[in-house]
Amino acid sequence: MLVERASHPQFLSNTYLVADGEGGPAFFIDAGGPVGPLIDAAERLALTPTHVLLTHHHFDHVSDVGELLARWPKLQVLISERERELLRDAAAGGADTGPAQAKGPATPDGMGSVEAGQTLRFGALEVRPLRTPGHTAGMLSFLVGERPEQAGVEGASARAVRSAAPGGLAGAGLVVFTGDTLFKDSVGGVKAPGHTTYTDLRDSIMGTLMELPSDTVIYPGHSGETSVSREWEENAFVRVWRGLDPEGTQPCIALGRPATLVLLGADYDGGTKAWVRWEDGSDDIVPGSRIERSG
Repeated sequence: MLVERASHPQFLSNTYLVADGEGGPAFFIDAGGPVGPLIDAAERLALTPTHVLLTHHHFDHVSDVGELLARWPKLQVLISERERELLRDAAAGGADTGPAQAKGPATPDGMGSVEAGQTLRFGALEVRPLRTPGHTAGMLSFLVGERPEQAGVEGASARAVRSAAPGGLAGAGLVVFTGDTLFKDSVGGVKAPGHTTYTDLRDSIMGTLMELPSDTVIYPGHSGETSVSREWEENAFVRVWRGLDPEGTQPCIALGRPATLVLLGADYDGGTKAWVRWEDGSDDIVPGSRIERSG
């Protein structure tokens, strides 16, 4: 499997180009730019991109869709239906969609939808969308592996098989693109435009992503790659959810409100991400920069 990555210098958001090898079909995961290096890579590797698969609607993940369509006008752009609605609202000026509160691009004509439970095929690869809400309501992660019927084919690098695990694939060579749900050492927040709840985010991570085979490579929406096994053992949020480390109890002010600081963990940009508990007992994941310790 070929995976080429470009990262935005300001947002640190990732765009990926994926293929089963040189000279075949390919697809993009997100399009936050800069996409120029990936266009060059596709031409260098004689790839034929056919799809752009969007994890969610935020500006830093969709801003360069138009540039990809200018190069390949027949690209199919797919996103979950709920995210398509949010993107349409953002394009109409109804919501902020990026870290700089920039408006998203106009919804591309012919943008289609893709949902969990569907299967997309690109040469020897299968893509299985996984529903992972929390950071946004329709967030999708994309599990990618070699098609099970390719197992045993001479030269095959992956040995995916049917499985009861999320996405229905197991075996060597699996990768998952997690958007803004799970990062190396960190997790997504639940205060961005279109968000749902802390419970959704936790369940998406612990009940879906951490249930994938342990050697599955994670390609997040920001910063560098990691793996399920690494995050299972080293991600501070996952460790507390597993009961390995205790919850914190320090009083704090979060987003201007009294709260308890359950965990102050790392974030992908070198800052921090905070898990807080409000006075009513509900929880949130918020930027660490919005925390004032007290007591």
